[in-house]
Amino acid sequence: QVQLVESGGGLVQAGGSLRLSCAASENIFSFNSMRWYRQAPGKQREFVATITSRGVTNYADSVKGRFTISRDNAKNTVYLQMNSLKPEDTAVYYCNANNFFTYWGQGTQVTVSS
Repeated sequence: QVQLVESGGGLVQAGGSLRLSCAASENIFSFNSMRWYRQAPGKQREFVATITSRGVTNYADSVKGRFTISRDNAKNTVYLQMNSLKPEDTAVYYCNANNFFTYWGQGTQVTVSS
């Protein structure tokens, strides 16, 4: 059973930065892609960023230029560097991994105060 464990969330003021981590229980090369999603209170879960096994990245328009997804294959970890945070970035952030199946982490709370 694949496990994904997110960490790095917290409370930050608008304009600040956080780095989220997603540690996988197995080699992340086994996944076609790894993604970050987020879910704000009362809203649907939405896509934030993705990175493929070849390192190709893609972002939601709302975070382009502010967030950066990266991977450390040696540590089986994917990161989400979040800069210039806004109150509307407040959400639970989830890590997602995909091969023949889809796996989810438990989420980490990010709260941005104005």
